[in-house]
Amino acid sequence: MAPKQLNFITGNKNKLLEVQAILGDTVNLTNQNVDLLEIQATIEDVTTAKCKQAANQIGGPVLVEDTALCFKAMNDLPGPYIKWFMLALGPQQMHKMLDGFEDKSIQAVCTFAYSEGPGHEPIIFQGRTDGKLVPSRGPTVFGWDSCFEYEGRTYAEMDKSEKNKISHRGKALDKLKEWLKEQVD
Repeated sequence: MAPKQLNFITGNKNKLLEVQAILGDTVNLTNQNVDLLEIQATIEDVTTAKCKQAANQIGGPVLVEDTALCFKAMNDLPGPYIKWFMLALGPQQMHKMLDGFEDKSIQAVCTFAYSEGPGHEPIIFQGRTDGKLVPSRGPTVFGWDSCFEYEGRTYAEMDKSEKNKISHRGKALDKLKEWLKEQVD
């Protein structure tokens, strides 16, 4: 049976607002900021491990998310470790990571995991959007949005509702919404 309420584990206010906007009234979304250890592994393994940790700490149902940015010229690195590159470089310097490469193509990957609680195997929902790494354009208030270009515009240059329709996060949450609907039937 579909959960009527999801406890989204995040301390990122912008991420919470975006997830709430995309999910709409599909489910009642609350959030908690829980410090989770991030293992070094594949995108899916990182998200699964975070989900299991969160379910154990909360003692109930949880939804976690992990975002990756994969540079084709670097064989999909930095991938799930993009957070640390963002902290070190910021969006204004991110494009310099590909200065020595002709190929500037990248893929944004968003992976959500839902668990009913401790002992339950997480269910994965993933979305991917292809783009290009560019010098920062637009507001720099949300991660690497200002340096991820999709069809000529950065995420930061787009209206939020437009971005949510094509973004990696929007695609992953569409899969979650579909799964929630199936659980009711």
